[in-house]
Amino acid sequence: MMLRRGFILFLPRVAGLLVVACCSMSIVYMLACTPKGDNQQLALPRVHSPTVKEGYEAILLEREEQHRNYIISLKKQIAQLKAELQGRTEQLKNMQNQYPDPLDIQLDHSKPEKAQANLLAFLRSQVDKAEVHSGVKLSTEYAAVPFESFTLQKVYQLETGLTRHPEEKPVRKDKRDELIEVIELALGSLNKPDGVSKAKPRVYTASDFVEGIYRTEKNKGTLYELTFKGDAKHQFKKIVLFRPFGPVMKVKNENVNMADTLINVIVPLAKRASKFQQFMQNFREMGIQQDGRIHLTVVYFGKEQMNEVKSILENTSKSANFKNFTFIQLNEEFSRGKGLDVGARFWKGNNVVLFFCDVDIYFTAEFLNSCRLNTQPGKKVFYPVLFSQYNPSIIYGHHDSIPSLEQQLIIKKETGFWRDFGFGMTCQYRSDFINIGGFDLDIKGWGGEDVHLYRKYLHSNLMVIRTPVRGLFHLWHEKQCLDELTPEQYKMCMQSKAMNEASHGQLGMLVFKQEIETHLHRQKLSSKKT
Repeated sequence: MMLRRGFILFLPRVAGLLVVACCSMSIVYMLACTPKGDNQQLALPRVHSPTVKEGYEAILLEREEQHRNYIISLKKQIAQLKAELQGRTEQLKNMQNQYPDPLDIQLDHSKPEKAQANLLAFLRSQVDKAEVHSGVKLSTEYAAVPFESFTLQKVYQLETGLTRHPEEKPVRKDKRDELIEVIELALGSLNKPDGVSKAKPRVYTASDFVEGIYRTEKNKGTLYELTFKGDAKHQFKKIVLFRPFGPVMKVKNENVNMADTLINVIVPLAKRASKFQQFMQNFREMGIQQDGRIHLTVVYFGKEQMNEVKSILENTSKSANFKNFTFIQLNEEFSRGKGLDVGARFWKGNNVVLFFCDVDIYFTAEFLNSCRLNTQPGKKVFYPVLFSQYNPSIIYGHHDSIPSLEQQLIIKKETGFWRDFGFGMTCQYRSDFINIGGFDLDIKGWGGEDVHLYRKYLHSNLMVIRTPVRGLFHLWHEKQCLDELTPEQYKMCMQSKAMNEASHGQLGMLVFKQEIETHLHRQKLSSKKT
């Protein structure tokens, strides 16, 4: 009983001590964790200071004042930052208004109409930068991005990749799908009702597709130009599409009537009557009989073999009833640039497409259409990459006989190569040639004049269409590099001569011919012994 009463009396004391201990610990924790001012030291109340309660109240009031001042300081800093940010924003808006950047798109998802308008503005700016409507000035001949060409079956490409095939069926699925999608979109555009004509519209199909060209610029997108058969002979439909790293956009849908578009084929010549005879056979079949909208200008240097050349022209004129030719004779040393320049300036008729050609070139009627379709006065000039034939004696040396010329003209890596270093065969309107200044007549002999003219076009605002074409061939002939050439011309001539003979593998077989024959001989001896 006594123990129970003592425990009851002792319990309030223990509770009081626990309360005092908890309060002391709370105060110490608050003083330790609360940040101090830079030069302020807080201390516990001393013995001679006011009561403990009053001391703690003074400390709490002091800390409250410090926090209040700190909050006021933060608010001032935030207000200053907001003001500075607003000023910078105004500066940026002024700069954007002064120098608009089409790439700076603000896609505000809360305003879908504005976001769509901004996106369309960006895509249109990509079209403008991609030389769809006009060309841009380029610094060198290497800056031009070439086009690739394609049909329903094959792609004719400069970038041959690991296969090294100048033409092939698209092996990669993404490339196949891409070209199929583009053709289908073009057909969809052609077959879309115009809402005006009541006549039953023609339905275009894939069989109406003639050819297309395309090129990809990494910072812009892919440009496609597709040509379809038109409603009548010599009429075509051209669809221009652009993929600006997103959906394909229709840029143009225009009718192209080439029925009255004449091509003046200009050929500079000196001697080489037998080659001219071969050229005229091609010209008669493709130019006169199949195309029919063509003129021939021959600029002849000197008098040797001149009568033979004139006789070939006259015979063709009589047999084919062809009167659209001009023969110009110059009594001076051969200069390709001078001959082409004289032939172009001699024309007195309306503006005409000029095709600068050589006597060792074979072209098809399809190429002549490509020449027309890829030139436009004041806008476009055409620099086709032709397919250069290897030496038939090397290519078909293991055959019983060399095939006919028509059978040799196939595009395969064993038979030739894309002559992407050559700029001599070109189509342009006469007005563009005259306005650009023509050829540099100081260049004599072989080589150099074509690159000079090509650079002029690149430095202008004209669009240069550079693409391999399946209907233009350079026929093999033995090349002679004359001593009269300058060192640079002679070097170019020898490089051309080396590339003309055969492929790398075929030349290797010739170089190691003796070793191969020795190996075969040993194999025969070994087989006899066994």
